[in-house]
Amino acid sequence: MTLKALGAAASILALAHTPPAIAQTSEAEDLAARFGARPTVLDISLSPSGAQIAYITSDNGTAELLYTIDLNGTAEPRLLSTLNEPDAELTECNWANEQWLVCEIIGFARVDGSTPIYYSRMLSIPAVEGEDPQLLTSRRSSRSYGIMQDGGSVVSLDVEGEENRILMTRQFLEEDTRGTRLANTDPGLGVEMVDVSRNRRRTVESPDEFASAYIADDNGEIRLKIRRLRNNVGRLTGETEYYYREAGSNRWNAFEGDLSGFRPIAVDAASNSAFGFQSRNGFDALYRVPLDGSATPELVLARDDVDVDGLIRIGRQQRVVGVTYATEKRQVEYFDPDLERLAGQLQDALPGNPLIGIADASADENTLLVVASSDVDPGMTYLLELDSMSMSPVLPFRDHVSELPMAPMRAITFPAADGTEIPGYLTMPTGAEGPIGAVVMPHGGPGARDEWGFDWMVQFLAARGYAVLQPNFRGSAGYGEDWFGRNGFQAWETAVGDVNDAGRWLVSEGIADPERLGVVGWSYGGYAALQSQVLNPDLYQAVVGIAPVTDLDLLVEQARAYTNFQVVRRFVGDGPHVDEGSPAENAESFQSPVLLFHGTDDINVDHEQSRRMENRLQNAGADVTYVEFDGYDHYLDHGEVRRDMLLAIDSFLAEHLGD
Repeated sequence: MTLKALGAAASILALAHTPPAIAQTSEAEDLAARFGARPTVLDISLSPSGAQIAYITSDNGTAELLYTIDLNGTAEPRLLSTLNEPDAELTECNWANEQWLVCEIIGFARVDGSTPIYYSRMLSIPAVEGEDPQLLTSRRSSRSYGIMQDGGSVVSLDVEGEENRILMTRQFLEEDTRGTRLANTDPGLGVEMVDVSRNRRRTVESPDEFASAYIADDNGEIRLKIRRLRNNVGRLTGETEYYYREAGSNRWNAFEGDLSGFRPIAVDAASNSAFGFQSRNGFDALYRVPLDGSATPELVLARDDVDVDGLIRIGRQQRVVGVTYATEKRQVEYFDPDLERLAGQLQDALPGNPLIGIADASADENTLLVVASSDVDPGMTYLLELDSMSMSPVLPFRDHVSELPMAPMRAITFPAADGTEIPGYLTMPTGAEGPIGAVVMPHGGPGARDEWGFDWMVQFLAARGYAVLQPNFRGSAGYGEDWFGRNGFQAWETAVGDVNDAGRWLVSEGIADPERLGVVGWSYGGYAALQSQVLNPDLYQAVVGIAPVTDLDLLVEQARAYTNFQVVRRFVGDGPHVDEGSPAENAESFQSPVLLFHGTDDINVDHEQSRRMENRLQNAGADVTYVEFDGYDHYLDHGEVRRDMLLAIDSFLAEHLGD
C-alpha cells in the first residue's frame, strides 16, 4: 500500500478562506501580529459521505465564520453563518447528516450583574439553502427556577432508524407548580432525542440532579452515566460516581469494589465493554471492563514512566481505535493494525516526521481528515481517500505563520537542587549559540504539562532571539501520582524550586547569560513566575505574569460563588503555605521588574488577583506595570489583544534583558 498524489490537489487549499492580511511594519510588530493571530482553522469536520467539509475560522477578532466546501463540486468555500458577538464564540460544528450541522456556542454573562459565568447553546445550521437555523437548546420556561448554563451536548449523532435525529443532553430546571400540574419538579441532566430539522424533541433519559454526562455506545444506545455529587447546599463534594447499563437494559449499575476508581469514557458495542482509566502502580492505565455484570477488568496498556491519558476514536460512532500517552513526544498505539500501518506511512511521507492525528472520518471510514503537525509546523489538514490512497492538502491551521522559519524544540532533562531529573523542552533560536538571553516558561494548571509541538508564544520569543525552556516541574500532570504530589500550590516550594532550577541549568550549560534571564508564565505559570521572586529574588531579571494567581486565600474566596468552592478549598488547602505561597503576601521580596496582564472577564482567575499584586508591589516600592484588557477572558483569544501583549512583552524583555 503506497501513498499517492501527496500535495497534488492543492486547489482545495488555494480556494480556502484566507484571513485578513497583516500589515507589514517593524519586525517585532509583524511577528507579534502573526504569532498572536487567531488560528486560521478553529474547528473542522467531515460530512457522513465524505463529500463535504465544514470549518470555523475567524476575522482575527470577535467574529467566527462557518464555511463549507463541497468536494464534489467547485470546492469553493461557502459562508454558512457568522457569529460576531464579543461575549460569545462559535466553538464547534459536527455534521448530523449531509443537510444539517450541529454547532456549539459558548457565551459569557454575569449573574445579577456581578458573578461571571460561561454558558453554552446548541444550534442546528442548514448546509443547504432554504432552511433556517434551529435553536436545539431547550427554551427556559418562565416558570423555571435557576439559570440554564448548560445548553446541552451531543451524546450520539446517529440514532438507528431515526432520520434527522440526534441524542443530546438537556439541563432540566425545576419549575413553579402554582396554578399548574404540568410544571417540572425533577431538575437535573437528562437526554432527549432531538430532530435537528424541526426542533422537535422527546425525553429518552429522565433527569438526574447529580448527572454531569451520559455516554452512548457506537450504536447510539446510552450505556454510561457520570454523577458528580453535591452537598445539601448544592456545592460539589469532589466525589464522582460512574454507572453502566447492560445492553438493552434500563437499569443503572455502579462501578464499585475493585472498580471504584475506574473512570470509563467510551463504550464499544461489539465487545460490550467500556474503556476507561484507573491507577496502576501510581500511573493511570487503560482498562477494558465488560458491561455484563462480571466486572472483570482487562488491562489494555500501562506504563511505568507516564500516565496513559487518552483514547483515539474516529468516525461518527467514535469507534475506539487506539490509545495515546506523552513521553518526550505524544505517542499513539493503534488497536487497528491497518491504522497503525497507515500512520507510519503518513509520517514517512510527510516532511519532518510530524505527529499524525485523525480529525474526522466519513461514515464508512474510507475518507479521513488527517492532521499533521510538529514543533515547527502548527498543523495542516489533509483529505485522505483510503481506496485510492491519495491525499490532498486542505487547510493550514495557522496560515499567518506558514512561511516563517520556526525554531526546533527538543526534549531535555535538568537536575533539581535535590538531584531529581526534571523533564522539559528547550527551544533555541535558529543558529544561536549561548550564552544568550533566555526565558523560563512554566505551564499553567498546575495539573497540566507541556508537550512537544507548536507553541505560538514560544516561537515568538525564539524569533525575537530568546532561548525558551518549558519545565514540567513536580506538580505537573502526566507523570504519575508521586510526581503530581500535593499539587503545585500546597507543595509550591518544590514546584517553584524546579522552575528556578531550570533557570540555573540554562546558565550552567552556557545557554543563558545570567544577566539576561527572565521568566514568563500564564495562569499557574504566571503564579510560578511571580513566586520565583519569593524563593530567589536575584535569579531572574524580568518577570511576566499573564492572568496569574497571586493570592491563594483570595483564590479560594473568589470560588465561593460557584459550586466547586469546596473542591478549590481542598485543592489549595490550609496552613502556613497559603500566605507563604502567595506572591501578593510577599511583595517585599521582589527585586526584579514585573509585567502583568489580565482580562476583566476572566472566570478562571479573577482579574482582582493582578490588581492586588500591582497594589502590593507598588506599596513595596517595586517596579511593576499592569496591563488590563477590558472585556476579555482568561485566554485573551483576540488577534489584536495578543499582538499588543506580545509587543509589550518584547519591549519589556528588551529593556531588562537587552545586550
